[in-house]
Amino acid sequence: MVRWRIVFSGLVQHVGFRYTAYYLARMYELTGWVDNLDDGRVLLEVQGDITQLRRFLLQLKNKPNLRISGAEIREIELKRGEEKFSVLGY
Repeated sequence: MVRWRIVFSGLVQHVGFRYTAYYLARMYELTGWVDNLDDGRVLLEVQGDITQLRRFLLQLKNKPNLRISGAEIREIELKRGEEKFSVLGY
């Protein structure tokens, strides 16, 4: 199990990014959350099996409506007991 904090840049707001992330996280049984930042980027914390995390990121990258130009990924401490993935800021 790992937890990543990822800041996405590019055309990532007003294109369904948060709900796409939500759908994919549920599909891959990941937990965490996603939120828009005031500067046009998207902040995501996601936790789960490393293989599933990689699949999740690959799926996000390949969505045609999302134009991700950058992703800053940092491993952070696990959140024990977290049970779901949430969309924040709506």
